[in-house]
Amino acid sequence: MASEELTKSIAYLILAVMLLCMAWFITKRARENRQSMLDDLAPKVAGEDLLEGGAKNPSQFDEPDDEALEEMAELLGEDDDEDLQ
Repeated sequence: MASEELTKSIAYLILAVMLLCMAWFITKRARENRQSMLDDLAPKVAGEDLLEGGAKNPSQFDEPDDEALEEMAELLGEDDDEDLQ
């Protein structure tokens, strides 16, 4: 049977190795999380960011309806010119 001193030394050695492995794992994970956060929060460059969603029927915007044309005329002030004539 091994002496008590040898058993303690082996246990301390195993615990020290486990501590170093856990510290390495935590450090590695923290670096990955930090890099991921920096990448997510970095300024977006046009064309590099992904835009989700979209129109269900994009062809509906090809030709404006009468209401949209009237709104555009109001915003551009074309109705005011017609009222003056």
